[in-house]
Amino acid sequence: MGIICQSLGRTVAAGFVLLLLTMFALTGGLDAVGGLRWAHTISGVLWIGLLYYFNFVQIPSMPKIPDEHKPAIGKVIAPEALFWFRWAALATVVTGLVIAADAGYLVQALSLEAGVAVIGLGMWLALVMAFNVWFIIWPNQKKALGIVVVEAAEKAKAARVAMLTSRINTMLSIPMLYCMIAQS
Repeated sequence: MGIICQSLGRTVAAGFVLLLLTMFALTGGLDAVGGLRWAHTISGVLWIGLLYYFNFVQIPSMPKIPDEHKPAIGKVIAPEALFWFRWAALATVVTGLVIAADAGYLVQALSLEAGVAVIGLGMWLALVMAFNVWFIIWPNQKKALGIVVVEAAEKAKAARVAMLTSRINTMLSIPMLYCMIAQS
């Protein structure tokens, strides 16, 4: 077991092997719809987990970190976390839309029609949140982290806009998660 867990790649590969074994044990084969729901769930967990990491851990901890250690966060940890954050957001939205389309309720959900209005509201909240990630948070974080070079005043403003938009997403995630589970 140690050889598997010493490498993230081997750990994830072992997880996929266990996933396949679980799917075969429970369904007798590969289940495309179940696999898609799994992909939607795992990407959603990654997305919201990173959102909560930023808001509950990283942002509140930054003032406590000595200045000489802050570059490790800004140059290494935050860019890597933001990479997974934005792609998990996109994967969650795309898999959710595909699931809804495949099940035949995409238009009804987005129209907030009776019977699927709850999941539809959750979808709209997720769409707004994903928009925020890609078009507000990420462009401003690039400035705040120095990936895009800007003046100090613009860097500070960008950091604030990114933080406030991330807080909006944290707020929206609470009813969005409720909508996801309430529909079922």
